[in-house]
Amino acid sequence: MAKQLLGKEVTAALNERIKADVAGLAEKGIQPRLGIIRVGERPDDVSYERGATKRCETLGVEYEKFLLPADVTQEELMATLEKVNNDDKIHGILIFRPLPKHLDEAAVIKALKPEKDVDGITDGSMVGVFAGTKQGFPPCTPQACMEILDHYGIDCKGKKAVVVGRSLVVGKPAAMMLLQRHATVTICHTRTVDMPSVVKEAELVIVAAGRAGVVDDRYLSPGQIVVDVGINVNEEGKLCGDVDYAKAEPVVEAITPVPGGVGSVTTSVLVGHVVEAAKRTLE
Repeated sequence: MAKQLLGKEVTAALNERIKADVAGLAEKGIQPRLGIIRVGERPDDVSYERGATKRCETLGVEYEKFLLPADVTQEELMATLEKVNNDDKIHGILIFRPLPKHLDEAAVIKALKPEKDVDGITDGSMVGVFAGTKQGFPPCTPQACMEILDHYGIDCKGKKAVVVGRSLVVGKPAAMMLLQRHATVTICHTRTVDMPSVVKEAELVIVAAGRAGVVDDRYLSPGQIVVDVGINVNEEGKLCGDVDYAKAEPVVEAITPVPGGVGSVTTSVLVGHVVEAAKRTLE
């Protein structure tokens, strides 16, 4: 039976660190604040926003919402972003994407200041991830994966790691972050030849394929650590990951469940980035 790498344990430890940082900033007269820019009323955006604001309240981080109608003009959106960018009391900015099709999302991302990019969507943040510097912030989901590995004392040094998926949101930054921890990293994707045999060779596997249950026991071998990033809804209407948990769990050494794994850590990572952005203003 595999060990469950539970997100709630990681989140609890991460939250304590964040609370301590918030208290330290308060002594210096700084109150971390998140600016949330949401266009329209997409249910998944509203749901994530609710979770993020609740976590902010729990950890002593303030937030301010900038809610725009779905038919907002590019000019109005850019003006709102400029206002939030230039507000010294707001340390981090969360912009919900995808934006409605009539808006130029690339222009919005380009205009966002990397030092306030707590969700890791700007080119500046990507440079920080790939160069291993403190420019911007890494995307929250791959950072959550690293928080899980660190919390459970999983040393990546010298390990063979495979990342399934090559998106800029998870796959590529996760690979770079594993490299910074001195793992030997392979990225698998839809054009990988005989992917099961490649993944089987890994000691550490991060799966961000975007398809429910695509990685099963054919891909896995005893002793592996598996981090499942996927969040999907199966035919029964239940949440599931990109890994077939029922087939993987008897084989591998440790695995993150879905739900209750990576997803439950990402909101605290986001709030942690806001606090870190506030701390950087002191440097």
